[in-house]
Amino acid sequence: MLNIARGATAAKIEGPPVKYIFVTGGVVSSLGKGLAAAALGTLLELRGLRVVFQKFDPYLNVDPGTMSPFQHGEVYVLNDGAETDLDLGHYERFTNCVLSRHNNLTSGQVYESVINRERRGDYLGKTVQVIPHVTDEIKARIRELSDESKYDVVITEVGGTTGDIEGLPFLEAIRQFILEVGPQNVVNIHVTLVPYIKAARELKTKPTQQSIAKLREIGLQPQVLMCRTEHALDAELRQKLSMFCNVVPEAVIEVRDVAHTIYEAPLMFHAEGLDALVCKLLGLQTPEPDLSNWRKFVERVVSPKKRVKIAVVGKYIDLQDAYKSIYESLTHAAASQDCGIDLKLIDAERIEDGVDGQLKDVAGVLIPGGFGDRGVEGKIKAARFARENKLPYLGLCLGMQVATIEFARNVCGIPNANSTEFDQTSSDPVICLLDEQRDVTNKGASMRLGTWPTKIQHGTLAEKIYGSDEVLERHRHRYEFNMKYRDQMREKGFEISGTSPDGSLAELVELRDHPYFLACQYHPEFQSKPNKPHPLFKGFIQAALAHQA
Repeated sequence: MLNIARGATAAKIEGPPVKYIFVTGGVVSSLGKGLAAAALGTLLELRGLRVVFQKFDPYLNVDPGTMSPFQHGEVYVLNDGAETDLDLGHYERFTNCVLSRHNNLTSGQVYESVINRERRGDYLGKTVQVIPHVTDEIKARIRELSDESKYDVVITEVGGTTGDIEGLPFLEAIRQFILEVGPQNVVNIHVTLVPYIKAARELKTKPTQQSIAKLREIGLQPQVLMCRTEHALDAELRQKLSMFCNVVPEAVIEVRDVAHTIYEAPLMFHAEGLDALVCKLLGLQTPEPDLSNWRKFVERVVSPKKRVKIAVVGKYIDLQDAYKSIYESLTHAAASQDCGIDLKLIDAERIEDGVDGQLKDVAGVLIPGGFGDRGVEGKIKAARFARENKLPYLGLCLGMQVATIEFARNVCGIPNANSTEFDQTSSDPVICLLDEQRDVTNKGASMRLGTWPTKIQHGTLAEKIYGSDEVLERHRHRYEFNMKYRDQMREKGFEISGTSPDGSLAELVELRDHPYFLACQYHPEFQSKPNKPHPLFKGFIQAALAHQA
């Protein structure tokens, strides 16, 4: 732990100051700021520091809940029901953090709060402006975390690209914040691109220089450069970046594309000396991190003893980030079995006329969540194939609902079985809208969200997998299993193995005569970690390995 004395809060003695790290990005988007922040958090946590994260998103949406996965990637749901940016998934997976809505702030939230205050008269007749009112709101969100006195380091990632007009209030707030807490307590890290020009056969530093110049105009001077590059940075180029960008040479950090997995990033950054440098700049005396367990996990991901092919049948297959947490959860579970994953990504729309042998070569089928009727019939056909061929199946949210519809139609003899999401006039709505959802008109943050308890039924496969009679899982959905069909479907082998504590809602289902056919209303992918895979994913991979044996 820290080699510094902690003040006794009971006596209100001032403890050591909280340290702050701000991560910005320049030149282009998608450089991996979130991953860089998460990987640095891993290293600092392994040095014994208590780390927490924030993500500032400059878009005007209040949250990403109503945004298309094609635009934004997956919506990551937190314990308290906050719908947040997928980078918060990186933060929770890479560290022991359990985050809340206070850890994600959008411009929409900032302006909504400021305008509501103005309408109430909180500003006492003053002219409401970006400075100080908007920037004060942003600074207050940073202080919310540090005032809890639970953390040694707060890492704040600023979304977007330096110079974007919508991001300027956040950068201005950071400039003011540094003045208030003292520059000795802050490190600014700038993630930038050092492109390779093939015709010239050289790396170019000018985009980075221009990005740093833009930050300086705003009043911010990074102490660390994280340079995304496809080629090694030699000593001469590092020296050039050091001189033109006003950082010490050892603060020019090379960020190459990882060879195999994102979980190599902490090892790569440690080899570059990033964590030691940050601790030095912040005046933190810490032991070297013990990376042995992390290295073992990475080794199992990179060089597994066996492999298994898993089909993911979804509607957002063309975008890698749409199912980010699911892919990572499969990786975690497979690594626990010293196994590698070969993903077969299948567009559900393309199999609506039939599976056509696309699932014959896989050892398991996973159907993720989603909204709308596009591709639903393809997912239903995939669920039927898995059921009839005793193929391990894991359904998540919509994946549970299509499995229910398929079983009702093809096993229980209810040909018109459907969800009212897809057919509001269905005569047999085996999936239907919750009563409390019927009068909802606003789409944002109006679903069943956040962590809810699930009671696991005794003697089920689910009980064996979880090893517990109650679990807490994160939800994001509007539609539920219609309990009117429970007895009829149970007679045919459809078992509700997890319910809400009062038994009124079906949370988890399984098939009695199938080696592994489980589907849940919730999203277990939001609670999986590298060395602690989620039980449902782990059981799924174990069943898939047994199937192909």
